[in-house]
Amino acid sequence: MDLAERIRNLPPYLFAELDRKIAKKREEGVDIISFGVGDPDIPTPEHIIHAACEAAKRPENHRYPSYEGMISFREAVAERFKRDYNVELKAESEVITLIGSKEGIHNIHLAFINLDDYVLYSSPGYPVYKTGPIFAGGKPYAMPLKKENNFLPELEAIPEDVARKAKLMWINYPNNPTSAVAELDFYREVVDFARDYDIIVCSDEAYSGIAFDNYKIKSFLEIDEAREVGIVIDSLSKTYNMAGWRIAYAAGNEDVISGLGRVKTNVDSGASQIIQEAGIAALIDHQDSVRKNVEIYQKRRDLLYNGLEKLGIWCQKPKATFYLWAEVEDGNSLSFADKLLEAGVVVTPGIGFGNDGEGYVRFALTQDVERIHEALERIKKVL
Repeated sequence: MDLAERIRNLPPYLFAELDRKIAKKREEGVDIISFGVGDPDIPTPEHIIHAACEAAKRPENHRYPSYEGMISFREAVAERFKRDYNVELKAESEVITLIGSKEGIHNIHLAFINLDDYVLYSSPGYPVYKTGPIFAGGKPYAMPLKKENNFLPELEAIPEDVARKAKLMWINYPNNPTSAVAELDFYREVVDFARDYDIIVCSDEAYSGIAFDNYKIKSFLEIDEAREVGIVIDSLSKTYNMAGWRIAYAAGNEDVISGLGRVKTNVDSGASQIIQEAGIAALIDHQDSVRKNVEIYQKRRDLLYNGLEKLGIWCQKPKATFYLWAEVEDGNSLSFADKLLEAGVVVTPGIGFGNDGEGYVRFALTQDVERIHEALERIKKVL
């Protein structure tokens, strides 16, 4: 059978390829230490699990949920934005529940992208920023993130004709994979650019809960006019160790939220209310578990960063996320990753995040300190 052209045009999905390579090595009996996929290894906090267990006992949660999500969950999101950013949101119209952020990132294109509309996306970046427009018939246009520009896109470098045809722009800070952060002056620049060219801004803030050394993460919605031009998509996966629960949200411009909601009414039946109630517990209860997470990740960051530095591998010390973006001396990320894999150490080659990721590899801080020590010894031997 012939696949649809949109499927034939898709590149192989990065993490699926990684899984296959890891599985092959394990079959060969290799002990694998994986810094590959950004999947938290720390369990979901107990109070969140308890909330889900209690919610599962209530018969009203056994029926179909609403498409836009429980109002109580959306109110918890609004409460979170008030607490963390002093941003007021209308839960009824400016927040929608997602079945994980990946769902929202993909579906937003179906709501707003017509044939041949341009979508501006950061490169290197999360692969769905590029594949989402392809599914919708749009044209993805890469905004390179360069070391010399602190891994921020240069908006002035976007050609005028591309900017005028662009319908949507993806930004992502704290950034995956580079771990770069953005300040409010950058978000102001994005808002002004979007207003000039009538572009919808989608700010992926999935790592908004992981920051080190008392750094305070900024949100796109902190800019007063941000809601005129766009939305934030955020996930509970990384902040609360809930990657397998598939719960996230979008918040911001009412028209954009409404358009995303119209897609969702046709392609899914909403997020489980049981999981949304767990999400409420995560968002509004004490945030001690988040602080403990950060302490764990900071110890891992310091150990891995210092170890790589001693081995002569450059990477920017992250202020946020749980990634290290390490520069490869010979510039070939695939060969470097394959070399480490021979020693049972998995890293993600930068080329998998787009052409502008070549020359780097990504380490995810999802191994405990003992395994990080072991991995550094293996890397030292290989190099």
